[in-house]
Amino acid sequence: MNTPQQALLKIRHYCAYQERCHSEVKTKLFEYGLNAVESDAIIVSLIADNYLNEERFAIQFAGGHFRNKKWGRNKIKHALRAKKVSDYCIRKAMDEIEETAYIATLKALYEAKKETLKSVKPPLLRRKKLQDYLMQKGYEQEYIRPLLD
Repeated sequence: MNTPQQALLKIRHYCAYQERCHSEVKTKLFEYGLNAVESDAIIVSLIADNYLNEERFAIQFAGGHFRNKKWGRNKIKHALRAKKVSDYCIRKAMDEIEETAYIATLKALYEAKKETLKSVKPPLLRRKKLQDYLMQKGYEQEYIRPLLD
């Protein structure tokens, strides 16, 4: 059991270490044994002190998962919604992904996967496997279709 003052110090360190969304912080505060009123007060304090910024979190999350994991917009949006990030912040994060880099990444994934599927004989099966892979990565159908044609 932590007092709200102890929890505030711990959670500041938690937020300073890495960008966090509101739901992660709220979960952590409940783990510290705080009730909803105390948690909300601490979250307000963190926002005021700029330790917690959901828009900044969403932009960093989207950029990192796009660059490092090569995720498409659909998968990033889904992951952010799972973290209870607001639609406004999700839109801002999507706007930060540069269109040319997005298409270049999609083409690179397509080419790499195409190489691994050379042994798949029926062309329709190869095409379906490519499409499924790119969609699983979160890329939109309107970007995938021109590559397959």
